[in-house]
Amino acid sequence: MHITLRQLEVFVEVHQCGSTTQASQKLALSQSAVSAALTDLEGQLGVQLFDRVGKRLVVNEHGRLLYSRALLLLEDAGEIEKLFNEDNGALRVSASSTIGNYILPEVIARYRHDFPELPLEMSVGNSQDVVNAVADFRADIGLIEGPCHHVDIIAEPWLEDELVIFAAPSSSLFDAPVTLDTLAAAPWILREHGSGTREIVDFLLLSHLPQFHLGMELGNSEAIKHAVRHGLGISCLSRRVIAEQLASGTLREIDTPLPRLTRTLWRISHRQKRLSNALLRFLGYCDQ
Repeated sequence: MHITLRQLEVFVEVHQCGSTTQASQKLALSQSAVSAALTDLEGQLGVQLFDRVGKRLVVNEHGRLLYSRALLLLEDAGEIEKLFNEDNGALRVSASSTIGNYILPEVIARYRHDFPELPLEMSVGNSQDVVNAVADFRADIGLIEGPCHHVDIIAEPWLEDELVIFAAPSSSLFDAPVTLDTLAAAPWILREHGSGTREIVDFLLLSHLPQFHLGMELGNSEAIKHAVRHGLGISCLSRRVIAEQLASGTLREIDTPLPRLTRTLWRISHRQKRLSNALLRFLGYCDQ
C-alpha cells in the first residue's frame, strides 16, 4: 500500500466540499486529477469512501473512519514542512565548563525568550570533551576556552576573557606586596589537564613563573572556589567565574606584578559541517 499525502489531501477536500469540482478549485488541480487521486485511494483501501448521490459525493462510514486520521496526518505533515521552511531544526551545542556554566545561560535565556519552542540540546564538559564531540559530529558547534589543534576542526576567535589570580581574604599574601617569588611558592589549585582554563593558565604562568607549586588539581571551577575560600591555596580563573564572590568579599583578587592575563574563547565547528540558518541564528545570540 502506498497512500500519498496528496491522496489524503484530495479526500479531505472532497469531503469538505462535497464534490470533485469544488475540491479541484480549492486545490488548484484539474477535476480529472482530483477524481483520479480519489479513485486510486479507494482502490488501495479496497472500499468506497463516498456514496454517489446525483452529482454530490456524500461521505459514508468508511470515509468517516478515515477523515479524522487523514486530518491528523496532514496536520503533522504541515508541522514538519513548517519546521524546515523556517529552518527550525534541533541544535546541539557543546561548551566547556566556564562557558557552559557562566556565559551560555544568559545567551540561552535570550534565545528562549524569542524562540521558546525550538529544540536546543546543550552539553558541558572540558575543552577536550567539546573538541571530541564536534569532531565526532555529536555536536553542531562547540565553544571552548583554549586553542584547538584538531585537523578536522575550524576554530574562530569568539570572545576575550580576563583571568584573575585570587585567594581567600584571610590569606597572608595580602600582608605584603606580592612578588613573583611569593606567587611561585604559594600552593596553586588548578583545573585538570584537558581543561582549556588549565592549558592557558599553564601557558601564562609558566611564561612568568618557570616553576610554581601545584597544590592540587580539581575537576571544576566550583570546587576550586570552595578550596581557595577555605585557605587551601590560590588559583586563577575567569573573572566571570568569581565575579559574585569578589563582589561579596568571600574571595579577593591578588594584585600581582604580572601583566593583565587574558585569553581568547573560541568557537569551533567541523570542516565538513554546514552551518544551517538555524545554527547561524543561534550564533548571532552568542555574539551579542
